[in-house]
Amino acid sequence: MTWHDLLAISTGNLWRMKLRSFLTISGVIIAIAAFVAMLSFGAGNQKLVREQYEQLGLFNTMQVYPPRKSNDDDTARTVTLNDATVAELAEIPGVNLAYPYSKFKVSATIKDTSFSVNAQALPAAVFATKLYSQLLAGTFYDRDSARQAVVTRELTDSLHLTPDSIIGQQLIISIKSASIDSGLAYILQNAREHMRVRLKELRFDSLLNDDYRKRIFYGEMNSAFNLFLEGYMNHRSLISDTLTICGVLDKINGHRLRIEPIIIPAASARRFSVSGFGDDPADLFKALQEGSFFVPTGDSIEQNYSEITLNLDPLYSTEKVIDSVEALGFRTFSFARQFKEISRFFFYFDLFLGIIGLIALITASLGIVNTMVMSIIERKREIGLMKSLGADEPDIRLLFLFESAMIGTFGATIGIIFGWLITRLASFIARIIMTKQGFDEIELFALPGWLILIAFLFGLLVSLVAGFYPASRAARVDPVEALRNE
Repeated sequence: MTWHDLLAISTGNLWRMKLRSFLTISGVIIAIAAFVAMLSFGAGNQKLVREQYEQLGLFNTMQVYPPRKSNDDDTARTVTLNDATVAELAEIPGVNLAYPYSKFKVSATIKDTSFSVNAQALPAAVFATKLYSQLLAGTFYDRDSARQAVVTRELTDSLHLTPDSIIGQQLIISIKSASIDSGLAYILQNAREHMRVRLKELRFDSLLNDDYRKRIFYGEMNSAFNLFLEGYMNHRSLISDTLTICGVLDKINGHRLRIEPIIIPAASARRFSVSGFGDDPADLFKALQEGSFFVPTGDSIEQNYSEITLNLDPLYSTEKVIDSVEALGFRTFSFARQFKEISRFFFYFDLFLGIIGLIALITASLGIVNTMVMSIIERKREIGLMKSLGADEPDIRLLFLFESAMIGTFGATIGIIFGWLITRLASFIARIIMTKQGFDEIELFALPGWLILIAFLFGLLVSLVAGFYPASRAARVDPVEALRNE
């Protein structure tokens, strides 16, 4: 029996029982469509994550953190992240660039609009990396001493400005700096009036009394300290700088990356970092903890950082870099490792969805079994006649398996199309919801080639398995009995 004969006979048999064939194929279509739609959701989300990682260059980005502090570990108290650490990490093989996360709170003015915002210092070299390549308008500053600044989309949105309209605008940033000098200056400013009042109140005849002298001494110390705090906290000097906005950077969502609304060159940021302490009280406590509170203003102070970002060579092993950094006593976070964990999650997620789709396919296969068994009962005379004309059991078995395969082929093909249509409809609805909620539109579904192939093979395989029992039963039909009963 040739393939042409098998196709002609199978097509004719399915056409004769149109309603039954339609219902059976519909079951396969629904199962395959559900299978494709569910796995398409998992594949789409995985593709979205991968594209974001590739777009931002996160596969070549790593974060370095100080070691966790422990009461039993003296190393955690001595190993810190500072400028020397940045230079040391930059020398590790496989590291293209190392730069710290350094932020400070400033008062900013753009177009007569003043506001308080966080600023961040970044070297010009970072703009050659993918992470900072998402430029919406303008250009990046090309040197660390440039009198320019880059702002983020977060800032333009908050000011209700377009990225193009803010390019070339003057950005005035300032910080009220508290320092030892401001506290001492306030004491000196009030010293003359204070001394005049104290001299009037002083009882010279009691100076020989120890208790009186102690009371005067501690009173003067307390008064001087109060004046120092008043000058330190409320009479701070104003440090300002005027920069030109040269570029607008797109906002980066999540990924453990912190990019502040204003990015300025390292040289400009240095003016603010060595001028004293800003509005944030944490700066004061940090200085007390580090022992740098009484360092004179303008002196070189070793600045500690909360994290350092490494840009890695894509041709070098990320694991080797991680081992080298951790050998220095630091903690690391690798985005490449994170993506492996995400991929593992998507594998189990797709497996779960695939099992649900497979259950639907198995349910549909019962319909195939029922259809083929009913076909055998109705076609016993036809089977007996074919056997009497020379068809053997393998031919009969192949014929019924071919009919099952045709049901699976039609159902899988049309089911893939319907599954794709379902994902398009779901994606359209999701985009409308995202737009109404103010989110960026993203594609949640994908239909890669491997998914189409798996869906088609599953549909075909399940149909063949479902048709195996009816085909074997048809092959065992006794031609004499079949013709005699007819």
